[in-house]
Amino acid sequence: MPSPARCYYLEIYGCQMNVADGELLAGILEADGWTPTSKIERADLILVNTCAVRERAAQRVIGHIQSYRPLKRRRPQLRIVMAGCLARFGGEALAARLPEVDVFVGPDAYRQLPALLAEGGPRRATRHDPRETYAGLHPRRQPGVNAWLSIMRGCNRMCSYCMVPLARGRERSVPAQTVVREARAIVAAGFPSITLLGQTVTSYRDGERDFAGLLDELAEIDGLRRIRFLSPHPADFDRRLLETLARHATICRHMHLPLQSGSDRVLTAMRRGYTRAEYLELVAAARDRLPDLAITTDLIVGFPGESDEDFEATLAVMRRVRFDQAFMFAYSPRAGTYAARRLSDDVAPERKRARLEAMIALQETHARERYAAWVGRTAVVLVEGPARAPAGHGYGRSDDFKDVVFAPAGAAVPEAGELVTVRVGSATSHTLKGMQVAGDR
Repeated sequence: MPSPARCYYLEIYGCQMNVADGELLAGILEADGWTPTSKIERADLILVNTCAVRERAAQRVIGHIQSYRPLKRRRPQLRIVMAGCLARFGGEALAARLPEVDVFVGPDAYRQLPALLAEGGPRRATRHDPRETYAGLHPRRQPGVNAWLSIMRGCNRMCSYCMVPLARGRERSVPAQTVVREARAIVAAGFPSITLLGQTVTSYRDGERDFAGLLDELAEIDGLRRIRFLSPHPADFDRRLLETLARHATICRHMHLPLQSGSDRVLTAMRRGYTRAEYLELVAAARDRLPDLAITTDLIVGFPGESDEDFEATLAVMRRVRFDQAFMFAYSPRAGTYAARRLSDDVAPERKRARLEAMIALQETHARERYAAWVGRTAVVLVEGPARAPAGHGYGRSDDFKDVVFAPAGAAVPEAGELVTVRVGSATSHTLKGMQVAGDR
């Protein structure tokens, strides 16, 4: 009689890299005989893949795991695993706060998870491995039209506020041959779109092949309709990359280019490695070569020492660039970073809140303008499925990464993965709305 299946329940917090790592962890578990379940009460294992970038988010994750204590008391055989960046950093103090956790596994130790579970008892594997890229493993990807593909791990930048290099170690690139082989397998599995992931993808290098060279190879894969990438770094953005983007229609006209601050003084304190003028020069060059390019960004307010003048400098850059969207946050110190150790968190919380509210309001204005510019034009949309509302409408993303809701040309919404042409009739600051052009399928 076959033994009952061992079931795991997976929760993922944080960025797209964590989503990709969650799929990697799922693949490792399933290769070891585990079966996924969407019902936590059926799980023999709860796996929580965590993020440590922001303090409040980290504390919420810890509180969430603590809420499993009653479940663990009722079912002592239940195993709980904390994976990811927060597991890497917690140490004994975190273990003391989370006695219900059986295994702590860091970003470079996922291969060890089956052995750690087999050993029983509390276990930790959180050391960096400068050689680990997880090449050759097979993630369990979620169904959909887009697949995440990590092309590098770690980061060498050491921005003063960021704990990613501390959590994920130094940069190492997945061999290009492995990336291309995995991309072909992704397309063969039915995914028409791939998003390449790395902390700073523009620093990718495999021997003589850089990121632009890798994109050249990937863009030639038959059946691959769209390539996106997250995230380039302004300090190592080779202008030759713009020519690569312009040369291949497969590469989407969208670039997430983190600014963080528009003040040179603050950028220096952040150790970002570029100036305001250099950032603006890059944006100008990108839009000159790719006029329809959408640019999104990350912004931090209230960094230590940020004055009213520094904040106004950031708003001024926003007015110059007019980002399509932005992820905006108030600074909070992260233990272990240079900023937390050496800089005083001296911007009052109420001032941070006021600045963040002003920044969000300005960005909403710019987003409305950027989206409204599409009204009356046609957008090529990769269909993801039916829209939540209105009934009978389809949903997808344009080439420049805008959400699009559209009325289908026929009786039914086109199949997920199809490319359709949509004439945009209206727009909000976050969504384009329109009607599929008849006869384009």
